[in-house]
Amino acid sequence: MQIEVDDLSRPAIHALLEEHLRNMREISPPESVHALDLSKLRSPDITFWTVWEGEQLIGCGALKELDSLHGEIKSMRTPEALRRKGAGRAMLVHILEQAKARGYERLSLETGSFDAFKPARQLYESVGFVYCGPFGTYGEDPNSMFMTLRL
Repeated sequence: MQIEVDDLSRPAIHALLEEHLRNMREISPPESVHALDLSKLRSPDITFWTVWEGEQLIGCGALKELDSLHGEIKSMRTPEALRRKGAGRAMLVHILEQAKARGYERLSLETGSFDAFKPARQLYESVGFVYCGPFGTYGEDPNSMFMTLRL
């Protein structure tokens, strides 16, 4: 597995992000979809990475700087057909390392409250994330769960 900073220009990542957005819209009500599209992922406060196995894209993830001590995980995704290969965990470990290297004291994320999000929540719990209230610009939402990790 190789993880690299991605400029979001390749068709494979476009397809994966389209799958991600489509899936989020199928599962969650519109007001509870917080997934970012290509234009928002190109924001200067976001670093986006992809995970490759040879020529095959097997995952992605992003780190958004909320402030100099706090980051947010965004756009963690593995293609539905390629799950359970370790790409999600590898990306999560990479983001944790990057957050620590930046000097962040805390890393947070928003994920869904539905059963479809349970595997993601279990992945985050496995590295120490705990549930918390809304952070940043998020508000209370019964369809969202918020998690944080002190680094």
